[in-house]
Amino acid sequence: MHEPDGAYFQGNAPSGGDSYVFLYDSHATVYYLPVTDGWTSWFGTRPVVQWNLSTQISLASVGVQANQFGFNLTGASDQVVVVEACTDLANPVWLRVGTNTLTGGTSYFSDPQWTNYPGRYYRLRSP
Repeated sequence: MHEPDGAYFQGNAPSGGDSYVFLYDSHATVYYLPVTDGWTSWFGTRPVVQWNLSTQISLASVGVQANQFGFNLTGASDQVVVVEACTDLANPVWLRVGTNTLTGGTSYFSDPQWTNYPGRYYRLRSP
């Protein structure tokens, strides 16, 4: 995945120091992770936005466990992921079937209704 140009901070907003490090860069954007603190809408002269890391499904974990179909989700710690399902990709009607918080960067999604459908497709999105 290619990230847009800018500065990416994995921790809390820097305290002190020179926040005008981007003074001569009129295109940079500052990105921060959703679980960090101290960020405002600007860092010196540059806009600040939340850096949303992509969520992935672990294909090694896809299958039936405890009589329920499910899979592991991985991404940023404390990220919230909505799982939606539909039964027809030609005329999709996506329904929310779960909301998972990636505690420690992972969560297991399971679909207790999977046996009620001959086939089901899933997608992930932010809340």
